[in-house]
Amino acid sequence: MTATFDGEPLPGEPGQNVGAALVAAGIVSWRTTRRRGRPRGLFCGIGVCHDCLVTVDGVPNQRACLVPWRPGQVIESDGARTSPGEVDG
Repeated sequence: MTATFDGEPLPGEPGQNVGAALVAAGIVSWRTTRRRGRPRGLFCGIGVCHDCLVTVDGVPNQRACLVPWRPGQVIESDGARTSPGEVDG
């Protein structure tokens, strides 16, 4: 069983967090900054910053690096998905 991210299957492993599952699936950015629209994803990876925010099961503003990945979860971005080759420092 998998979770879903923006309606697509998101595989994961037990003990993995949502951010790690996204990166493992090749998704490195899932939101943008308010002012300049720059791509954001995992930055600190320990819950200090707010770069990795997602909506999980209808609850907005969840830090992907802190939320455990679980089968059946519905995870949503703000629509700003990029893969590693698309991010422009």
